[in-house]
Parts: sequence; C-alpha cells; structure tokens
Amino acid sequence: MIKKLLIANRGEIAARIIRTCKNMNIETVAVYSEADKAAPFVSMADEAYLLGPARVQDSYLNVDKIFSIAKETGADALHPGYGFLSENPTFREQCDTAGIIFIGPDSQVIQKMGSKIEARRVMKEAGVPIVPGTETAVASPDEAVQFAEHIGYPILLKASSGGGGIGMQTVYSAEELIKAFDGNQKRAQTFFGDGSMFLEKKIEAAHHVEIQLLADEHGHVVHLFDRECSIQRRNQKVIEEASSPFISDETRQAMGKAAVKAAQAIGYTNAGTIEFLVDDNEQFYFLEMNTRIQVEHPVTEEITGIDIVEAQIHIANGEKLAFEQTDIKKTGHAIEARIYAEDPVTFFPSPGTITKLELPEGIGVRHDIGVVSGSQVTPFYDPMIGKLIVSGDTRDEAISRLEKALDAYQIEGIKTNIPMLKDVIEHPLFKAGQTTTAFVELFYQSIKK
Repeated sequence: MIKKLLIANRGEIAARIIRTCKNMNIETVAVYSEADKAAPFVSMADEAYLLGPARVQDSYLNVDKIFSIAKETGADALHPGYGFLSENPTFREQCDTAGIIFIGPDSQVIQKMGSKIEARRVMKEAGVPIVPGTETAVASPDEAVQFAEHIGYPILLKASSGGGGIGMQTVYSAEELIKAFDGNQKRAQTFFGDGSMFLEKKIEAAHHVEIQLLADEHGHVVHLFDRECSIQRRNQKVIEEASSPFISDETRQAMGKAAVKAAQAIGYTNAGTIEFLVDDNEQFYFLEMNTRIQVEHPVTEEITGIDIVEAQIHIANGEKLAFEQTDIKKTGHAIEARIYAEDPVTFFPSPGTITKLELPEGIGVRHDIGVVSGSQVTPFYDPMIGKLIVSGDTRDEAISRLEKALDAYQIEGIKTNIPMLKDVIEHPLFKAGQTTTAFVELFYQSIKK
C-alpha cells in the first residue's frame, strides 16, 4: 500500500493531490524550483525539496534529481499530475525500474496514445469513429497537399506528439498548407522531439466533448460521464462543464460506451480521458486520449461525488474499483473557469506579483488554486494560476453562481482573463449551450478588435 507519495508537479494540481493524500493519511513529498520556493503547495506537503533553477529542464523535467529525492525520502509512489512528465513513457519505465509506483497507465499505453497517429489507428481498430485524415505521418508539404486535395479543405495540420495547440494550424488552401508545414514541423520537433505531422479534416462547428474513464488492474472500466470543453483560446480550454448541454442522453450513452470499449481494447488502467469532436448532427469522432488526470477533472467530481485522485491511488495500489457503472449517478451541473494570468484581450501572459487576492465564497463554490496574495507569477510556466469551480442543481443555477463568483473575485497586481470569462458566460450562445470550438475566435475576439 502506498505510504509516501512524491508529487512531480507544481501549482494548483500539486496542492490538489496533497489535499487528497492528507485525507487518505498518505505522506507527501513536494519538489519545487527556485521560482516556486514560496508557492503554497511547498508548505502544504509533509516534506519539500529543491529541484533546481526555474527553467523546467533544470527542475520539473530533471528526472535524475526527482529520483534522487524519491530515494532519499523513501517515497514509494509518484503522481505526475498533468503536463511535464505525466505522459512520458520513458519516465514511466524509469519509475518501474526504480521500484516506484507510478500513478497512471503503463508505458506502452502512454506511448501508443502519445502518438496521435498511432492512437487514431488503435481507435479505428477498436471500432471508435475517427476524423477522416492521414493514416501515417506526412513526409513533405507536397505529400500533404496531395492528400488535402483528396479530402478537401479546410484541413487541420497537426503534430503527432503535440499538445496545447503547439504544431497545430487550420489551413484553407494548398498555399497556406505549404507555408505552414515546415514551421509547424520545426516547432513540433523543438517542443516534443518529434516532427511527425499528419492531417485531419476540419470538422466545422464542432463541439469538444470528452469522456472521463477509470480503469482498474482487474479489467474493470467505467466512465464518469462527459465534459463540454468547447470554449477554447489558442486551442487551449478555458471553460469546461459537466455534463455537456449540447448532446442528448442517447449520444452521451453512446460516447460513454465507445470510450469504455476503447479503453478495454488497449488494456488501459488508472484515470484517462478520451476526447471527441461532435458535429451539429451529434456524430462524434475520436480526437485524442489523455493518459493522465485532466485539468478539468473537478467538474466531474462535483456531479458524481467521486474523488478522481483518490480513485487513481486506489487503482495504483492494485485495488478493484469500488463501484460498477450502474452505481455511478450524475447529479446537478458543474462549470469550471480557468483563471489565467494573462491579458484578457490579447491572451499574452501577465507575470508579476499578486498584491491582493480575495476569493469568493458561497454554496457550490470551489477553488483549486496555486497562489496566494503576495505570490510571484513567473514567466517560466503555464500562466494558469487557479480554477474556479461552481455547481448547482441545474445549469442555470451553476451559471448564476459563476457570474456572482467572478464578480466577487478580487485579484490585483497582474492582469487576468476574468473580464473575458464574464463576457463569455453572459453571451446568449453560452447561455443556450450552443458554443463550438470556434466561439472565442468568432464572437469574443471579433468584438475586442
């Protein structure tokens, strides 16, 4: 049984994991960079150790130092959170070699799902609908143009090992595709060490809907319903909710069954998420699988009452899931708004010192946050500083609580995206649950220019 857990991450997710570990009487070890030495998660943990300088290569990606600290502290397990090393199959193998329990799936599954090209192939074999696109990596701009002309524009040019919108671009002509190919390929190589590119047909007016999965090591897989994640900027999510207000219960059940079937087909274990694009006719297509906990997991916790981090730890302990699919009930509605230290119009990061922070309170209001008043927001990491999660008996009630909470959210010293969040949730399309992945570009940015 896990007795001491090292958290190989930072910020709000590190604090989130520590809270569950305290409830489970599991000791925690935090690791931090010089830039994070005063961060709340550092003092929350039972033990904390310096990794190195601020740059991620010298700190949160410093594998040798992480294992050295794990050995020194006697940590028997490691939670990677999201980002950083969470979907690195080599790191997972190194944990196995070191005798450290990794909170996540095995390395082969991580590797398969980490390659979007391989993931598409596996999902197609499992009978999950996939977006029309290339079956293998595209070697050159000329080859890309030839395929694009076959399936028609617009086309999404995507990095096989990409994430966070890096190496991804929508193109509407052969000229745009040729111009975009080399630049995105180089960015993918720089960020992910893999310049493999592929093409997908752009699904117009698409909704981004995902299914949360839990799978134990005894062959049991369940889904925890769906999340709507269509409000995005720069291909990154900003507002998420559970469940999707767009799809029908029939489609929801079909997506859940497809996701469970896919997880069973690849022998998946622990928590994972299968993301889908859904068109106007509610036809859904596999987008990608995230083999880790998601940023937006709290909204699922709020509607199911299941602590996903706790479930991850139980699964990693080799325990069977404590519930069957029929035991999982969906109650009410929950919405998460990501709070970013960024300009609300340009979306450029806004580092600096938080001189004042007062968080709204009330029924149905939850905060997963990584900063306090006086915290330094540095330019070294993702500018998300926290998440505001609200829940209610109905979606309308949840939206009302979110509006009030955002109005009462006081943060000074840096710019944040709170004005943008207010504009989005007050828009008639959002109120109607009809927002697509193009919403921010078409309706928000257009009125701010």
